[in-house]
Amino acid sequence: MLRTCLLILTATLSALAADVAGTWKGSAEGPNGQMERTFTFKVDGDKLSGETVSSFVGKSEIRQGVVKGDELSFVITIKFQDNEMEVNYKGKLVGNDEMKLTAEVQGNQIDWVAKRTQ
Repeated sequence: MLRTCLLILTATLSALAADVAGTWKGSAEGPNGQMERTFTFKVDGDKLSGETVSSFVGKSEIRQGVVKGDELSFVITIKFQDNEMEVNYKGKLVGNDEMKLTAEVQGNQIDWVAKRTQ
């Protein structure tokens, strides 16, 4: 009985979504130098939504977002030189106030580090 309760508790805790809700400031080194992006995440169960803003490509809606444990993934669409491109993000929460994200767009990968601001 105790073993069953412990197994259920462990499974439940591992399934809980990490607390990523709020505003995060991210930075990455791109082909043309340092880039910055603000991520505003909203979480409902394991569903992730919100928006991102960068001075380079503007505002994008977070779509297809999922939080599972301390990992998250989502998609945004950016417009660059009159071309729309999908960017796929995957990441992991590191502690409570930092996350590491990888963005993939057209076969290129950019590594981001984001810090919680709110």
